[in-house]
Amino acid sequence: MKKNDLLARWLNDDLLEKELAEFEASPDFEKYQKIKNYTAHLEVDDFDENAMLSNILQQKKRTPRVVPLYKKWMLRVAAIFVLALGVTFVMKNFVPETQTSNFGERTTFLLPDNSEVVLNSGSEISYKKWNWDNNRHLELEGEAYFRVSKGRRFVVQTNLGEVAVLGTQFNVRARKNRFDVICYEGRVKVNYASRQIILTHGQSVTFENGKQFNTRVKSVRPEWMNNQICFNKENIKSLLDEVQRQYNITIELNSKDTTSLFTGKLPTKNLKVALQIISTTYHLEAKKVSENKIIFDEK
Repeated sequence: MKKNDLLARWLNDDLLEKELAEFEASPDFEKYQKIKNYTAHLEVDDFDENAMLSNILQQKKRTPRVVPLYKKWMLRVAAIFVLALGVTFVMKNFVPETQTSNFGERTTFLLPDNSEVVLNSGSEISYKKWNWDNNRHLELEGEAYFRVSKGRRFVVQTNLGEVAVLGTQFNVRARKNRFDVICYEGRVKVNYASRQIILTHGQSVTFENGKQFNTRVKSVRPEWMNNQICFNKENIKSLLDEVQRQYNITIELNSKDTTSLFTGKLPTKNLKVALQIISTTYHLEAKKVSENKIIFDEK
């Protein structure tokens, strides 16, 4: 306390001559002198007591705005809800929609314009709902039957070719290197490599390894929708691939003859009959080695 009093008196130049001499001889004097020199230029405004009192009274009159805790909670919930709606909207409209049909299954669904699609086993379709009426475009892997509602151009894109229509019924199959299109109603435009073909009711076209085959069909819809697989000049490997998809089984072939072409029908709901037809046609013997595996050996 005595030291603080001495320091205060020194700052106010109130020390006696003897006290000043003793203070200047102290080890802390040099430090105090520097502080005094640095602060000498500082100026403090005159203190207005009335102005400060008036400011305090005005602040007291202002009622602070308090947001109840439940309102804060509701605002937070509303923000989360709006965000969730935004994410849902983006997911439903901008992110591609995908429909699949696993082996041994068949999937039927409607597009945004009520066009009907039936996916055959082991197939997939993807499309975007956003602006669908003006851009009816989808991508197909495998096989599907389409009953298209009238409207703008409808495009089915595959890795082998493209099919474009306005409103019709048709079937598209793209398996490995074989591309089949059948028109059941109306007209369809098929693009394959640099070739473009127009199909009308009852006409069919097949592309395989660069070769083109044109045929006519009498049925009003795909045979596979009537639980039959229809083959037109297909080799045994393609035939067995389709049987595996339809029945969700594995087939092993031990035969030298893999080039003979098959034209005919196989059932999709009776595996025993299907195996008998294949065995008779290719002179093979079918052996069921497990619940889901068949081996064909030469007789």
